[in-house]
Amino acid sequence: MHKSFAWFVAATLALATPAIAGADRFVVDLAAEPSTLDPQLQWNPDSYYVYRNIFDNLVTRDDKGEIAPQIATAWRNVSDTEVIFTLRPDVTFHDGSRLTAEDVAFSIERVTDKSFASPQRGQFNKIVQAAPLSPTEIKLVTDGPYPALLAQLVKLSIVPKKVVGAMGKDAFNLKPVGSGPYKFEAWQRGVAVTLSRNDAYWGTKGPFPVALFRAVPDSATRLANLQAGASDLVVGLDSDQLAQLKGSQRAKPLTTLTERLAYLRLNPNRPPFDDPKIREAIARAVDKQGIIDGILGGQEKPIAQMLTPAHFGWADGIGGLAYDPARAKALVAEAGAAGKIPIPLTTAPFFDQRVVQAIQQQLRDAGLDVSIELIDTPSFLQRTQRGPVEAPVLAISRSSCACQDADGALYELFHAGSGWTIVENKEVDGLLDRARSALDPAARLADYRKVHEIIAASLPVVPLYQTVAGYGAAKPVQFTPTPNESLFLNRIRWTD
Repeated sequence: MHKSFAWFVAATLALATPAIAGADRFVVDLAAEPSTLDPQLQWNPDSYYVYRNIFDNLVTRDDKGEIAPQIATAWRNVSDTEVIFTLRPDVTFHDGSRLTAEDVAFSIERVTDKSFASPQRGQFNKIVQAAPLSPTEIKLVTDGPYPALLAQLVKLSIVPKKVVGAMGKDAFNLKPVGSGPYKFEAWQRGVAVTLSRNDAYWGTKGPFPVALFRAVPDSATRLANLQAGASDLVVGLDSDQLAQLKGSQRAKPLTTLTERLAYLRLNPNRPPFDDPKIREAIARAVDKQGIIDGILGGQEKPIAQMLTPAHFGWADGIGGLAYDPARAKALVAEAGAAGKIPIPLTTAPFFDQRVVQAIQQQLRDAGLDVSIELIDTPSFLQRTQRGPVEAPVLAISRSSCACQDADGALYELFHAGSGWTIVENKEVDGLLDRARSALDPAARLADYRKVHEIIAASLPVVPLYQTVAGYGAAKPVQFTPTPNESLFLNRIRWTD
């Protein structure tokens, strides 16, 4: 089936199929289908929404944002580099096998294995040993103190060692086995992933016997589904669509400021962004507040650093270059031939295309020849993981580590060796290495401030704004959006 036709079928089925909300199944409409269901193969919102319900993590964050037990019931530091975790003794995977410390060790070794090439590797590569001490105890050893360890471990999904070994990576991705509150049932490519409730779950049971995560790339269709009662929860609604729900009899808007930020990726290794005048022109040409007020409904917050106030490591007083369209135009003229090079602005459907078009126009007004290159989400992720030289010339993207710590947010994007790295800078590498090993919070904050200052001066990125997550929910749905954008089905309630 041709890809575009597959999406048309998905949208048509989404509208045509009624939902029995709160009774037989809970229907969630996503902006795209997951690129993977193996929690260690990829890292993007639409995958994350689904697989976080199939798998448990070592620790989690509660709805207030505090780190809380999950598979681990307790932990204690035995030295600056060693932590012993006590695990629940009553956890089973969906195939009935017991989850033990061996599975935790395997999950850590798998995600940190260079040959496995997980895009999450940089989040966990401070862990140099995962040593089971008993079926319910494991010791993690880091290569130096690591104050962000627990914040990172909220993302560590536990996979079954024997199942993965027997199935292999590709088969496991197609039919994942976890220990979470929902079990994988089916994946109809381009249409939906079906999960069923794990009635043997050790913790809070899911309220819905079946959950359906549908791929509905058109946000207007997602909104129409919700208003027609064909879905129960939809993600990725913009400010105009959320406003339409305020008077709805069937549905309601839900929003929260998140740790996710929007930004422009400039590639200083490729023309024209090897010219600092063009990078400065980009920064001065974009009217962040105008976009927030005129397009986004005024809820997002402009930022000048690659963190949000929801992160540890946020630095007050970091100022970006002021919006100055006249200066932007002058810089483009001063750059001469560099200012005439055609620039593709690479984007994907997960990003608000109204914003993309506004930025394109602002850059054109500055005299730059910018065209929009819209590609599918998996292709966008692959291209932005090619390293600093081969990555797109200019891309508009969003970033979130789902950990609310600067180590997770900055290390992947700015430290040499990561596939996500935007630009390599030895001074930044040193600061990031020191900050992730410093036990003194004040010392960490001081190093992160220096990183912010270097990035603001060299402009490999233009941070735009702290994003708002916009959900639409059926009136009976009780769901609390969180800054890390977790969507745990067993934390949702249906009230008639």
